[in-house]
Parts: sequence; structure tokens; C-alpha cells
Amino acid sequence: MTIDEHLRQTFGFSSFRPGQRETIESLLSGRHTLSMLPTGTGKSLCYQLPGYMLNGSVVIVSPLLSLMQDQVEQLKVRGEKRVIALNSFLQYKEKNAALLRLDRYKFIFLSPEMLQMPNVMQALRALSIALFVIDEAHCISQWGYDFRPDYSLLGKARAALGSPLTLALTATADERVRADICEKLWLDEVAEWVFSVNRPNIALEIETLGEPLQKRTRLLEWLHFLKTPGIIYFSGRRAAEEAASYLKQHGIKRSAFYHGGMDAGDRLLIQHQFLNGDVDVVCATSAFGMGINKDNVRFVIHYHMPSQIEAYLQEIGRAGRDGAPAIAVLLYVPGDEKLHEFIAESEFPDEGQIRQVTEYGFHPRDVQPPLSETQERFLIHYAKAADERGAPRGAWISRARMTLLDKKAAKRNEIKQWIESTECRRASYMRMFDEQPIEQPQCCDRCGLDHTPYKTSGGSEASEEQLDWRERLNSLLPGF
Repeated sequence: MTIDEHLRQTFGFSSFRPGQRETIESLLSGRHTLSMLPTGTGKSLCYQLPGYMLNGSVVIVSPLLSLMQDQVEQLKVRGEKRVIALNSFLQYKEKNAALLRLDRYKFIFLSPEMLQMPNVMQALRALSIALFVIDEAHCISQWGYDFRPDYSLLGKARAALGSPLTLALTATADERVRADICEKLWLDEVAEWVFSVNRPNIALEIETLGEPLQKRTRLLEWLHFLKTPGIIYFSGRRAAEEAASYLKQHGIKRSAFYHGGMDAGDRLLIQHQFLNGDVDVVCATSAFGMGINKDNVRFVIHYHMPSQIEAYLQEIGRAGRDGAPAIAVLLYVPGDEKLHEFIAESEFPDEGQIRQVTEYGFHPRDVQPPLSETQERFLIHYAKAADERGAPRGAWISRARMTLLDKKAAKRNEIKQWIESTECRRASYMRMFDEQPIEQPQCCDRCGLDHTPYKTSGGSEASEEQLDWRERLNSLLPGF
């Protein structure tokens, strides 16, 4: 079958979305490919369709359990039984049994950490791998916004698997990050397909408030005004839980919270309830979203400032995937960036913890205060890197920590400047990705917005009056 016949018969679509055909044809011509496609444009089709046309297994490296599970379930719903996710949802015996018969599977999903396990690598090396896929490939880059140490080892893992045909997928990677991805994957010749980060059907609005307590009031007003379903992003787990409780107490009954600290079964339940329309509003951390294949999300609200512009674009991209009007609202109080400074510091071991491991010979699990899983992974990764270079462990790890903290600080400053800028918000972020700004209706609050397309037919009059009042005041005092 041709790719168009596969598109119709296997996937039930009549036409490709921007970037899909180009990526698929590049792979089928045997070229390693890096594709940057906007969120919501169907990146999974870019490896699933050629996977059916190539002989051998498709190995997909994915960063989140929820993303893997969603993609596995989507394939199974379509009738594909030869699919498995090698992750913590599998019991020990189940994983061992799966590894013994891995050649039965066409699509194999796993995390970069799982790929470093010797028994997993041994089973994969026995396969004929048609395509090696890295989803959310910006995680590979030291310049990326969600660096995971084991992602940087994928080039070595890829070589151990025989350097198969490779596809790197991302939605947000500037030229420097794309170059870093290719270098880390040990790819010499790569076909790059780069499409706009702009999602023209998503209007952008940022409200600058005087103090944090105003956020709850404005959040409630927005929720009584806007069409659902929608997602509200928070920077912390407790904040997400408290907000969901607050919303239920104030009439938003079909709301729930979601974060990475929840039991896996509870997370899956919330995902399914949201996908099936049993929950209208999810108060979530950034753990929610990847793999949530829901095309009618009408709004995304950021209760806290995102850590950087790339994360913001990823998260608002979960709205309006059906092409209908959607809105992204960011509630900002000057000083919000301090929260992300604290979060960044806590992601890495502090100097005292580094000394315990490097100078006193403690195992990471004996360190006090106890290390998080991420901190332990960071220590082990950079200790190995230091050993490979014959460098002192303590100095090497400390330098890596400071380098990454500096990069995170630069990203925080970048999004803070974007929020505070008086120019068109869309034009500003497009220039960050070397794109030419465009003029469009329903752009952003700087250009002027009509809120009518986003208004629920059952919205409260008080909320509507509040927004109408703000619009009238903005016409008199631009930038209010």
C-alpha cells in the first residue's frame, strides 16, 4: 500500500497534517530525520505509519509513563496487538516474559532509563529494528528545557543497537537545540523538517495582578465564563490539589487534580475521565498533558508562570487541537519567577549532598537529607561522566549543577521579559524560534481580543461583566 492508502485504511484519515507527509517520506527514503512539529499535529503518526511499511520493530523512547500508556492504548483500540510498553506498570515476571518474546512486538515503548538496563538492551539487540524513535527529543539537549541525564546516553545506546534508521520528534527546539540533538544522537546526515511553533487558533492573554490572593478570584471568574473542557497548570502538587477543592466548593463540580505524586491507577483514572468528558477541568502540574489526545480542549490557564517559553508553548498546545477557537490565559504576579528558582534548586543535589557522595564515599541512597529519584540519577550520571574523563567527581558534578542552574535562570528571565514586553505576544515568541511574525485576528491581549468565541452559553453574568469591564478599560488605557 502507498502512504495515502495506509493513511485512509489503517488510520482512517483522508489527508495529512503539516509535516507528517514530509517526515514519513523522508524516513521511507532511508534518511535519518529530525522533525519539529507543533503540539497537536499528530507526531505519533510520523512513526506509526512508516512502521507498518518497514520490516522490523519500531523502538520508541518516550519520557513519561502517561504518554507511553496513552499511545499503547490508542494502538490497541485500532486493533494493533503487537505493542508493549516496558515500564514500571509491568510486574517483574511480566517484564521478564516480555523480554523473552520481544520479537513478537511491532511497537516497543520504553523510557531512556529503561534503555540503560543490560537485560533490556540485550533483548533489543537480538531484534531487527526498523526504526528508532526519540519522542520529546529536546530532552536530549543540554540546552533543552527538560534535560534528563539518560537522554544524553541515547547516542551510545543507538550505536549499540546497530545505528538503525532514526527519527527525532519535538515541538519546541530552536536551531541550537536541534544541532545538539543531532550531535547527542551521533547523527551525521539528518533531514530536518521544521514547522512553525504558532497555533493561530489559540488566543493569548496574560493578566498581571497585584498580589497572589487575587489569582483565585480571577481563576473562578474565568472558569464561570469560559467554555469547557480545560486544563489549569500549577507549579506544585499541593497547589493543584487545593485549587481543585476550592473550585468544587465554588460550583465547578466536574473538576479534578492530577500530578506525578499520585498513584498510577489514580492518574490513569483522571486521564480517562477527562478524555471521556466526565471531568471538565483538570488542575494539574506539567505531568499532565503529554499523550492526552483530546482535541476539544477549549482553554489552558497557567495559574503560575511557566519555567520557560518552551514549556508554555508545549502546554498551551494542548488546547484547540480540533482547529476551533481556544484561549490560553496566564495569571501573573510580579515575583512569580521566584517559585521556579526554588524548584530549580531542589531538582539537583546541593553541595552538601554532593560532598557526602564524592568525598565521604556514601552511596547515594545513604545521603542525608535523602535524595529524590531525579537527584540520585543526576549524581550517578555525572559521577560516571567524571570517571570517564579522569576528572575529580566533586568538582565535575558541582560544575554541571551550576551550568544547568544558570541555563534555567536564563530561561526564567527570558519568559519574564516576554510577559512584561508591550509588543505582540505571538510575534515575540515566534522571533525566538527564528520565525517571521504574522498578523492575525484574535491574536493576543496586546493586539486586542474579543472574548465572545470563548464564552460559555451558561456563563455567570458577574464573570461576563468583569471581562467586559476589563475590555472597556483596556480600550481607554492600553496595556492595563
